[in-house]
Order: sequence, then structure tokens, then C-alpha cells
Amino acid sequence: MITQASRRSFLLGSTAAAAGLARNATHKVRLGGPIFLKSTEPAELAREHRRLGYSAGYCPEAKVGDTDHIEEIRTAFAKEDVVIAEVGAWKNMLDPDETKRRENLAYVTGRCALAEEVGARCCVDIAGSYNPTVWYGPDPKNLTREFFEATVANCRHILDAVKPKRTKFTIEMMGWNLPDGPDAYVDLIKAVDRKAFGVHLDVCNGVNSPARFYRNTEFIEECFAKLGPWIVSCHAKDLQWITELNVHFLEVIPGRGQMDYKAYLRGLAKLDAPLMLEHLKTAEEYEEGKRYIRRVGESIGVEFA
Repeated sequence: MITQASRRSFLLGSTAAAAGLARNATHKVRLGGPIFLKSTEPAELAREHRRLGYSAGYCPEAKVGDTDHIEEIRTAFAKEDVVIAEVGAWKNMLDPDETKRRENLAYVTGRCALAEEVGARCCVDIAGSYNPTVWYGPDPKNLTREFFEATVANCRHILDAVKPKRTKFTIEMMGWNLPDGPDAYVDLIKAVDRKAFGVHLDVCNGVNSPARFYRNTEFIEECFAKLGPWIVSCHAKDLQWITELNVHFLEVIPGRGQMDYKAYLRGLAKLDAPLMLEHLKTAEEYEEGKRYIRRVGESIGVEFA
């Protein structure tokens, strides 16, 4: 992949950029999450985000080319000062079945085009998996040169097809797929070599060992130090270690685990990147997570938009 020398040179530039961001840390954190209002009206959806105290949201249902509806979404969310953080793609771009892989890549390309039309901060997916039964599952080939090169090709294909100006195409870290940490992500950014390729940061996805769990503060800080200039959106969740005879981390509501949200929010306050709650079941669980994150932020002087 990328040599140690070239990575070091690349990181010098990114570290300098991150230092510049740190000196001008004036951003309020935009917090968001799913809403449970049963409506397709953009104005109602945007107002519901604000009623819940959210200044960022997931993209409402829309289709590429539905110009009028997309314009309604843009206008309504802008009026309420709610940014559209992401358009989710969530398909396996490396499916072992060639037909499915081709269909999935076309779908993700379309979702990136939608993100561009609606003005979302990003379109997000994971790189995928060679696992034949679970689209995000582990496979020995997921940490190989073949996986890396195929992911580079997929990212370039999407970006060259859409040519986004307002949005970024991003993939998340995964504990058993590339990129599995900030250094691997730096390698990928350099290899993709497209200005519209960004980082969607989910620090919990990168906690794949006891060392990273115990030292998640340092891991979070490393992610922001190395990836800060490219981070365009983030996910909010938490991790508990379930005691068994092997390592088992469980996603839980923010505040019920051991992830350092002080470090997470300090890093976000230096960027203009929304923080989106995800993977919870009920409105009450999202409310609990939201309140915890706001309490932590307020305790360290981080403001919310």
C-alpha cells in the first residue's frame, strides 16, 4: 500500500491543516438523529428536528431527479437551520456475486448523486466485504491488498461518475474491513486521490481490540489529529465490554458505555461536522443519548447549534 515515508509526508500536511483548525475552533456542534414523525412533508420534518433540539438530520426519502421534492427538502431544512448530514448507501460494493456487486455499485452511485442534489454533507457507506452471507461481515480477504485496490477503484468510479461539488463520498472504518483505523484511512485517501472523497468518522467502529477500548481517548484524539481535515460527518454511539471468554463489545446508548465523549466533542468542536445518533430502537433511547451528549458538551464548554 502506501509507504511509511509517503504516509509521513502526507500526514505532515494534514497535521498542519488540523493545527490550523484547532487555532480557529469556533464551531458549535450540530447534533442530530432519526425522527419518528410519520410525514413526508419536508417542512414538517424539518420543524420536528428543531422541536427535538436537532440541528442536523438524515436525508428524508427522495429520489434522484425528483427536482421539486428535493428543492422542497433543501428549502425547508435551510429555513430551520438543519443541515442534512448524510445520505446512507449501505450496500456491499464488494459482494462476491458479480451481478449483485454491479447492482450495489450502481445503487451507491445513485445515492451519491442524491446527496449532491439535496446538498447533504456526504453520502456514506462502508467499503463492503467479501463475506458471501453477511454484507458487512468478516472475511480473511477484507484486510488484503486486493480489498484495498478494489475499494480505491469503487470510490473513484462513484466520484468520477457523479463529479460532486457540494457533497463528499465517504466510507466508514470497520473493525475487520479496511480502513480499520486512521492510518489505513490516510492510505485510502491518498490512493483515491479525489477532492470529493471525505471521511465519515465512527470511532466505535474502529474499536476492535482491548487496547483501543481501554485507550479510546487516545484513539479518538488520533482520529481527529490524522483525519480532521477530511471529516465531514460523524456517528454517535457507545460501547460496553460484555464479560465472556472472548472479547465482545456491545453497542449501547451514549452514556451507558465507556467511550470518551469529552474527547469526541472536543474534536468535533474544531470542525464543522455533524454528529448523528444511530442504531437505537426507540424515541426514548434517542432522547437519552441526546441528553447525555449535550450534558457532556455543556460540562466542557462545548456549544451546540
